[in-house]
Amino acid sequence: MQTRSIATQIDINAAPSAVWRVLCDWAAYPEWNPFIVGLHGRQQTGSRLVVSIHPPGRPRLTFRPRLEVLQTADELAWLGRALLPGLLDGRHSFRLEALENGGTRLHHDETFSGLLLPLFGQALLADARKGFELMNQALKRRAETLASAGAA
Repeated sequence: MQTRSIATQIDINAAPSAVWRVLCDWAAYPEWNPFIVGLHGRQQTGSRLVVSIHPPGRPRLTFRPRLEVLQTADELAWLGRALLPGLLDGRHSFRLEALENGGTRLHHDETFSGLLLPLFGQALLADARKGFELMNQALKRRAETLASAGAA
């Protein structure tokens, strides 16, 4: 089966636990997150989430993925599907890697697969990548600001 992926990363000058707190404070996303503008649901593996994204240059989209992975200060991932499994699936993930200097490397990725994938244009993927990068920068600013203020 054909797949397409977006893989981004950014180094953050804050401990993984501080970055994790920002990443999991879903209620605060509208305050700082330019890409995932809404994220609601129980922080429990298997629960259904409501995610609203706003890719640059695209209309806002809302979908209901299932939370697949929630490992404290390590990984957060969900799987979204269009209508039926195998039509168009997207696995969105955040993984935190502790750096020797006490900071964190955020790996922010998504892998798409499914029968409808050929209809999923390169321009849409490029806009989604821009959204990931904007979110990464905003997460870095927020985590570093909170960590330096002693709040995270």
